[in-house]
Amino acid sequence: MSESRPVTETDLHAYADGFLDAAERERVEAHLAHNPEAARRVSDWQAQNDGLRDAFAAYATARPSDLQLVVGHRAATKAATPRLAMAAAAALVFMLGGLAGHFGPMLFEKAPTATAMDALPHEARNAYLIYASEVRHPVEVFADEEAHLARWLGKRLAIDDLKVPDLKAIGFKLVGGRLLPVTDKPGALFMYEDETGRRVTVLVARNEENRTTSFRFAAASGVETFYWIDGDLGYAVTGDISRERLQQIAEECYRQFPT
Repeated sequence: MSESRPVTETDLHAYADGFLDAAERERVEAHLAHNPEAARRVSDWQAQNDGLRDAFAAYATARPSDLQLVVGHRAATKAATPRLAMAAAAALVFMLGGLAGHFGPMLFEKAPTATAMDALPHEARNAYLIYASEVRHPVEVFADEEAHLARWLGKRLAIDDLKVPDLKAIGFKLVGGRLLPVTDKPGALFMYEDETGRRVTVLVARNEENRTTSFRFAAASGVETFYWIDGDLGYAVTGDISRERLQQIAEECYRQFPT
């Protein structure tokens, strides 16, 4: 069976996400039948999507407004999005499938007109690459001054109750943190490491003009970032670890950060 037009990467993601009509599905399935590598990738995406959906299923309570959160409509007012609705939006994003896998690499290409949401994974990845490999000076304030770290960074970001996430229960201890610029505003970077010395970073950034609500993954050169916007704060968890492990850390951070 000949293909009327080439099957692209976008077509494969749309197939994995269940967005194609019957004719398009048949066209892609014919392509997959003759391309085992593409079939394997699609199968991996579908399995990954199922795992992410299941991980957030406990939070999900679908509402008519949730689709607006997923597609990134801007809020009509400055009221913060309820966290339950945001968690439901996260679950719906994961149900939509491999969007992050398709768009993630592009999100690291920071254009001059990039929004705060677009810039967040770029900034988080750069901070991770610069500081996570540091031996003597990975942070400005070390874990033995955690209370001071939280007060200092909270004051700079104008967050009264900024909490340093406790990730010991999932195998990561706090190294410390530092102040750094994120889209020309003060940002907070917390660093953690596991018993093998592998590090992850948690970035908190403020952008009062942003009203996009979304949960996304981005990846480039083996470095994964899970990031989300909650009101006028953005959060990003970054590491050279599996996406499943990163999502677990992000989920724990989401529970602990202030509402």
